[in-house]
Amino acid sequence: MTIKRHDTKARMSRAVIHQGVAYLCGQVSGPEARYEDIKAQTESMLARVDALLKEIGSSREQLLSATIYLKDGSDFAAMNDVWDAWVPEGYAPARTCVCAPLPADELKVEITVTAAVSNE
Repeated sequence: MTIKRHDTKARMSRAVIHQGVAYLCGQVSGPEARYEDIKAQTESMLARVDALLKEIGSSREQLLSATIYLKDGSDFAAMNDVWDAWVPEGYAPARTCVCAPLPADELKVEITVTAAVSNE
């Protein structure tokens, strides 16, 4: 059994790959969008997901599942506008969206995803 850990620190790895499935750590917006609205934070967060997927040899088309955490349920529609434009047609993953407190007051959204990895 092979488990690959990507960018491992003391507390966590940014991704863990096992049997062709990648489990990404939670992603939030980058510092440039931390104090912006939900659309800007969602765009930044998803760009970070794209970058991490690319680093590990995966892509949006290989997403298996996503869990989205919203600080405020009233942001659901605006977040979905960005999400719907980001997910390639025909490749929508299984998805859950919940309202939850986030670790910093300025954060409005966080996501965790699993994805298939073709080059494992």
